[in-house]
Amino acid sequence: MTIGIYGREFNNSVIPYVQQVFDCLVEYNVEVLVYKKFFDFIKDKLFFPKGFGTFDSHHEVKAQLDVMISLGGDGTMLDTVTHVRDSGVPMIGINFGRLGFLASVNKEDIKSAIQSLVEKKFSLDVRRLLKLESDSNLFGDMNFALNDFTIHKRDNSAMMLTHCYIDGEFLNSYWADGLIVATPTGSTAYSLSCGGPIMLPRSGNLVITPISPHNLTVRPVILPDIHELTFEIETRSSKYLTTLDSRTEIIDSSVRLKVKRADFDINLIRLDNESYLSTLRNKLLWGIDTRNY
Repeated sequence: MTIGIYGREFNNSVIPYVQQVFDCLVEYNVEVLVYKKFFDFIKDKLFFPKGFGTFDSHHEVKAQLDVMISLGGDGTMLDTVTHVRDSGVPMIGINFGRLGFLASVNKEDIKSAIQSLVEKKFSLDVRRLLKLESDSNLFGDMNFALNDFTIHKRDNSAMMLTHCYIDGEFLNSYWADGLIVATPTGSTAYSLSCGGPIMLPRSGNLVITPISPHNLTVRPVILPDIHELTFEIETRSSKYLTTLDSRTEIIDSSVRLKVKRADFDINLIRLDNESYLSTLRNKLLWGIDTRNY
């Protein structure tokens, strides 16, 4: 088995856990390839046995890896998606951050998680992505998102007016600070904080969630992901922000945007001792009386 390791810069408090990851991989005699930029950051902070290789592009991921491990929080997992892309290589995240819906492995469970990987005691949780198309080729070949697409005003501008169409038919004009289109995976992220619903991963839906709408009768709309959404923007400012997961572009209101389901999926690894619902309950503290804390 060949396992890839992706990560970003971290503070020194995380070093013992990162070292434990590599120690466990050596113990189980796993071939390891580390993302080149991450390797350059950690090579003087950790002890590495000889024989660890590196990778630098998504082409190498597709050709060489069996599994990808992401070290960090959910943001790091979203970055990892840009390297995995349409390779089909399954991903798992070890959470060094805070909430961790995507990076679901607790840092105290590193050894048992890696043992489960090596012994193949896991299932694949298939997650759909969305794709952005625009006449200015925004985001180049990384025009996809696992969590969400957003349109948002800049800090110094007034509210935006966003006209939304479903398969060419007019839905609504949103006076708001912006708009989110979230996948089921992204329904527990930014959309949730703006009042959007939680959607189960295999529901096959998208949700349109307004950000601070001026009209209080405006509410999130759920639709099947077989539909295409198009957007036209009106704003007093000549520029506004659009994002795919954690990637941002500044564009002008003349750009037309289309969002639809991407033509590939991502495989998340679900260990045999966990489920989506158990993660949901644990992360949102459902069933726990917080008055006792």
